[in-house]
Amino acid sequence: MDRHAYPAALPQASNNAGNLQHAAEERRIAPSGLALRLPVSVVVPTCGRADLLNRCMAALTTQSLRGADMEIIVVDDAPSDATRGVVGRWIMQAAQRGLPVRYVANHGPHGPAAARNRGWRHARSAVIAFTDDDTVPDASWLRHGLLALDDDIDALWGRITMPLPDNPTDYERDASHLATAEFVTANCFCRKAMLEAIDGFDEQFRLAWREDSDFHFRLLAQGARIRHAPDALVVHPVRPAKWGVSISQQKKIQFDALLYKKHPRLYREKIRATPRWDYYLIVASLLAAVLGAAMGNRMLAAPAAAAWLAMTAWLCAVRLRNTTRTAAHVLEMALTSAAIPVLAVWWRMVGAARFRVLFL
Repeated sequence: MDRHAYPAALPQASNNAGNLQHAAEERRIAPSGLALRLPVSVVVPTCGRADLLNRCMAALTTQSLRGADMEIIVVDDAPSDATRGVVGRWIMQAAQRGLPVRYVANHGPHGPAAARNRGWRHARSAVIAFTDDDTVPDASWLRHGLLALDDDIDALWGRITMPLPDNPTDYERDASHLATAEFVTANCFCRKAMLEAIDGFDEQFRLAWREDSDFHFRLLAQGARIRHAPDALVVHPVRPAKWGVSISQQKKIQFDALLYKKHPRLYREKIRATPRWDYYLIVASLLAAVLGAAMGNRMLAAPAAAAWLAMTAWLCAVRLRNTTRTAAHVLEMALTSAAIPVLAVWWRMVGAARFRVLFL
């Protein structure tokens, strides 16, 4: 089986519950506080991934909720005929079960934060569920999320699973950390009133990075009552990545500076307790080796080069731990480990300058 495919053995909604239990759940899903007709609006931001969106829509349109109890809003952050065509087909198919599906063009790209804002502001429900176009929500995802959203709860996040092969790549292992993250927008529910109170997502986060942490931290600052709902399951298959993907991902680090500027205490508590001193030492050693060589100073260049080589080898070894050892992967780790510290420090400096914050 393709390691990125949707596993056949994933848990699905149970069909064994009796009618009485089902009726009780229906009453719990629509508590008295929800005055609008639709218990939930699902917002899905997308950008140029029509094939993944099609897989996600197949899961969303077969939720165990009645079609009349939900709506799906797809926000296209870079409008394309392919995405519009996928949504159009699902609009017609979902209409057969009374499920409204809407397409919203967000002429950008402006980033997922902006797309989510466009979506929830179009929603007709008092409760908004967010997921991403590359996820596969379990059939009972919405039902369990709504059951956990008691009258005294403002927001919640569900459980994410990311199936991995027995010997993952460094990229796959790193991506799988999303499954243990606290409050991720690939699987969260929030009352529209709370979204209005904090003005939604911060659209300064132009990439899919740290915008969910910022959203979480602002909910905490607002005094929102937040719960974890592990029964609300979303599967998040790891997407295939091109060779050297870790190099291009370093650009995202600039938004760590923005998150740190807005929430310095929470950033240190929940994201990274200390700066990346290892990266700074690697870069300093490299600069000293280059400077020493340029000056013809072997007493400086030789030990600095040895220190850089040793620390780079250590970084490569750490990244290779518990991952596949194919020749291509080992070569990729060796070459990218030499580049990552330099790029990471560079993008930290870019973020610090762009957002005017002292950030290490």
